[in-house]
Amino acid sequence: MLPPPNNFNQPRHPNPTSEVRQQPVIYYTFMLIGLSLLVFVLNRLDDILLPIAFAGLLSILLLPLCRWLETRKVPRILAIILVLLLVILTIAGIMYAFASQIIQFQSELPKLQSQLNQYFNQIQQIIYQKFGIQPISKDELTDSIVKSMKKSAGGVLGTTFNTTTAVFSNLTLVIIYIFCLLLYRDHLRQFMFRFVAPDKRTTVLTTIDNIQVVVQAYITGLFTVIIIVSVLNAIGLLVLGVKFAIFFAIFASVLAIIPYIGIMIGAAVPAIVTLVETGSPLRAAGVVGVFLVVQFLEGNFITPMITGSKVSINPMAAIIALILGGELWGTPGMILSIPLIAVLKVVLDASKTTEPWGFLLGDIAEGEDTIPADKNEPGFFGRLWGRLRGQA
Repeated sequence: MLPPPNNFNQPRHPNPTSEVRQQPVIYYTFMLIGLSLLVFVLNRLDDILLPIAFAGLLSILLLPLCRWLETRKVPRILAIILVLLLVILTIAGIMYAFASQIIQFQSELPKLQSQLNQYFNQIQQIIYQKFGIQPISKDELTDSIVKSMKKSAGGVLGTTFNTTTAVFSNLTLVIIYIFCLLLYRDHLRQFMFRFVAPDKRTTVLTTIDNIQVVVQAYITGLFTVIIIVSVLNAIGLLVLGVKFAIFFAIFASVLAIIPYIGIMIGAAVPAIVTLVETGSPLRAAGVVGVFLVVQFLEGNFITPMITGSKVSINPMAAIIALILGGELWGTPGMILSIPLIAVLKVVLDASKTTEPWGFLLGDIAEGEDTIPADKNEPGFFGRLWGRLRGQA
């Protein structure tokens, strides 16, 4: 009898290596941890990131003008300096116009103050007659205000000084960042290409071009909307005979950049001034009505016609972006939220993996997934009429 075969020297067939699949719970847990760390870093580094974000958006807006000057044989550095000088002169002109209006408005403050005192006394008399609360004299009110101002004078002065210093330092940083981004834009593009395979660089270029189109469409559309809204506000306020109508019209339209809060402040200030100046609640309500009508036209007709579908973010995503931007970076975050969410949508649409998330942020879907109803099928009233006639 032959011995059993010895398989010791036979070639072994290795077992197929089993793939280690990560559990979905672990994957999403790490994703949530990464998002939490990202939000924490964005919140803590707001002093550094906010000027960079504003500079990035403004540099994209100024890029076509800079390229136009470079095509006219202007050196790049000189072209950037000319563009920045144009921006600085424009901002200085706007601030000068606002300052002249504010100086004229300050000349009316004593008159408004005396009329406010009269309204205050009248309101106190009404409260005393209705509820029996003793009115406060003007001297007592003045003393209480002076005491409270003395207590908080140091804090107010310190806060004002810090805020003013921060604003000017951030403006300086934004100008420096704009200069660097425009000067080294080719170097930054080559830097991004080093992370991408050569066969995918066309997709990267297309994505960058789409981001530029979206940002330029949003910011230029925003400035156009501000001009149109200013004209409409001015027409309405001039018809009502409001003092400083041009100033209040521009003031409210600029504040409209801050969603929801800006239009409330922009409408409340001229309404209060009109009420104190004329003593007519009806005219004050008319001022508020003008701003509400213009805001309705802006939200439903002006902005959609100007920006079109280039910044196609649905209202729910826009509201969530505004809330998150306000919680993360305050008022500057609310201003940056819409253009940043539009840029995020372009980036998400560039990849097949993340395209559904870009579709979710979009405004209107191209086509519907629902099964269309039969055109010959009667509607609700047709079926009801058929039942009344005894038909099935």
